[in-house]
Amino acid sequence: MDTLIKTLRTNKPEGKPSETKLAAERSAELDPAEFLAAAVRPDRPRPSRAEAEAAVYTLLNYIGEDPTREGLIDTPRRVVEAYDELFQGYHQCPAEVLDRTFGETAGYDDFVLIRDIEFTSQCEHHMMPFYGKAHIAYTPVERVVGLSKLARLTDIFARRLQTQEHLTAQIAAAIDEVLKPRGVAVMIEAEHTCMSVRGVAKHGAITFTSRFTGMFRDNPAEQSRFLSMVRSPLR
Repeated sequence: MDTLIKTLRTNKPEGKPSETKLAAERSAELDPAEFLAAAVRPDRPRPSRAEAEAAVYTLLNYIGEDPTREGLIDTPRRVVEAYDELFQGYHQCPAEVLDRTFGETAGYDDFVLIRDIEFTSQCEHHMMPFYGKAHIAYTPVERVVGLSKLARLTDIFARRLQTQEHLTAQIAAAIDEVLKPRGVAVMIEAEHTCMSVRGVAKHGAITFTSRFTGMFRDNPAEQSRFLSMVRSPLR
């Protein structure tokens, strides 16, 4: 069972044709602060590690467990340590990952595609994992970014509380803003455990989201070529 979520787009505004065209050419309204800088503000107070461990202790009590039994004595500490790893994206800066580029491209003028970037993120509604693959393409202007940087960028955004729609839009917006390519294409396919192991419990349901900017948005042939390359079997 597959679920298709259409590309994120701004609502069509009312007005003159020229105004409508201009609005359609703009990217979705995202605050650059949320995709160009670390998400943790130094001026925002945060609980101590001891307070975080106490919260886990409380949750263990809430579900009916005995936090003092042998198997759970160290669980609060382990959970907080796991959170430090799972949510490290809050402390990392997306713009810095894309900052270094290379100009030795021999005039390359086609798009660069990295497909099947595996990731795991956490749903912000239930704090349960969703996981899958991201496919990212961009058409560079003179300079290219290291291939591993796009995978790192995906991980930075994935290691925060997310929705898949927002994750897709953030990846595309960061590449668009920092690299300023002729176009960006992002498609994500993922399974959400908040849907597969709770609630309707539909195992194997896959959600697709996509985001196109620039030449990918304006040229259906480029969209089709991107999608064809993403879906083609590896030899």
